[in-house]
Amino acid sequence: MNLLDRFKEEAAKLQNTIVLPEGNDVRTLKAASALHETGSVKPILLGKPEELNKRAEKEAISLDGIEIIEHERSPFALDYATQYFELRKHKGISKEQAFDEILDPIRFGAMMVRTGKAHGLVAGAAHATADLIRASLAIIQLKPGMRTLSSSFLMILDDPAPNENQDSVLVFSDCGVVPDPTAAQLADIAIAAADTREKLVGDEPNVALLSFSTVGSASHRLVGKVTEALDIIREKAPDLNVDGELQADAALVPSVGKKKAPESPVAGNANVLVFPDLNAGNIGYKLVQRLANATAIGPIFQGLQKPANDLSRGCSWEDIYHLCHLTALQ
Repeated sequence: MNLLDRFKEEAAKLQNTIVLPEGNDVRTLKAASALHETGSVKPILLGKPEELNKRAEKEAISLDGIEIIEHERSPFALDYATQYFELRKHKGISKEQAFDEILDPIRFGAMMVRTGKAHGLVAGAAHATADLIRASLAIIQLKPGMRTLSSSFLMILDDPAPNENQDSVLVFSDCGVVPDPTAAQLADIAIAAADTREKLVGDEPNVALLSFSTVGSASHRLVGKVTEALDIIREKAPDLNVDGELQADAALVPSVGKKKAPESPVAGNANVLVFPDLNAGNIGYKLVQRLANATAIGPIFQGLQKPANDLSRGCSWEDIYHLCHLTALQ
């Protein structure tokens, strides 16, 4: 059984509810229909029922049995607006503004998660990542003690390196949230990504802090940030198998790892790749996705009290379908 089938099977046992705020997007409708048909997740669509059903009929998509909430006319809207006002009044928001803003489908969906109406939220097919981040931080909020919201991608490789025994599933982080992390943020990202690996994939994380340098082969302030992050991680999570700075080939390829970093406990065996900034992370995952035909599941948000996960606006309906299973498991 591959990882995606395992996620679907495990999600089906839980029967959790996932809200999909982008009901007007055809890809979302297809994903919701497939989820309902397989019985793996209970989807809730936000939007005007007549509009969603008309669009679905045009695309030959069945929405029979799927809950559709017209959030702008929902009886919960006033209660949600009151709660949202309490959360945001320190920012100077008025009650009228709170009511207007909570009718945004992303914020409404986030409040559904906060109040337990839904177990999780998946969006981003038609919204920018920043929209989901703002709603998630304001409404769902970070776990106590967590300082950094970050993200990971599960990269499922169809054809991992045949002669190097490379893992078929890699975790890439952070590829969607923190543009230029400090050393402390990079440490938070690495620890969170390791936790994501352990909980979702179920094996031991081997974390590589990536750089253009391998264990001192270059000297630069950007390399220094990575090595500082390593020191912080080893203090905060002493049992975590982590090393850096490592170049990507030294992290992934055993023969290269032995040559470039023979003393490293991670080199050549990494299954969690932590990128030094968002430029590298976002470019890296999209290159692997498009050139290596890898399945990219995410961005998986890390650090929130309850799950809300983002999609690329270039996603397929299958991406939404798979991310809903993963969100249900969170």
